[in-house]
Amino acid sequence: MNLIVTCARHLESETEEEILGILDEFGDLEPKVHITSMSGILTAETKLDPLEVIKKIKDMLLEEPWSIRYCLRIIPIQKLIESKVNQIEKTVENLSEQILEGETYRISIRKRNSELSSREIISKVADKIKNRVSLEFPDKVILIEILGNKTGISILRKSDVLSIEKVKRSISE
Repeated sequence: MNLIVTCARHLESETEEEILGILDEFGDLEPKVHITSMSGILTAETKLDPLEVIKKIKDMLLEEPWSIRYCLRIIPIQKLIESKVNQIEKTVENLSEQILEGETYRISIRKRNSELSSREIISKVADKIKNRVSLEFPDKVILIEILGNKTGISILRKSDVLSIEKVKRSISE
């Protein structure tokens, strides 16, 4: 999995078709999309660079805002691991070189079907990063998406997570 796609509840099948069509159009002829047991959550595996997929979808939306009807958010994932605190800590430490000297960061955790402690994860991850924290305007966001026994981790700029509604709203303003 290198993309997490959210949609309205009970529209998972339509969203699956939509994301398969988009990835096919971008040149991935064999993407894998999985409807999870969590309502409104799908995962996708594409051979394409997930950040490039986000950029292309944004461009697509700017040209044809109505072309995407079911996807709500599309989140690129850099590493997929087991949902264990020590693995999350180690993975973030390995990826933290993406946070350049002088850049600020924020840790965002989304948990679904998990009893892991967000406080414990934040505490252990923050201990490994020397940069300053900025909750309001971080340069980078350490995104930890916990989906049951699997966790996706990315270090991104805020603009790297695609919110279809925000893009459509910005077009109409």
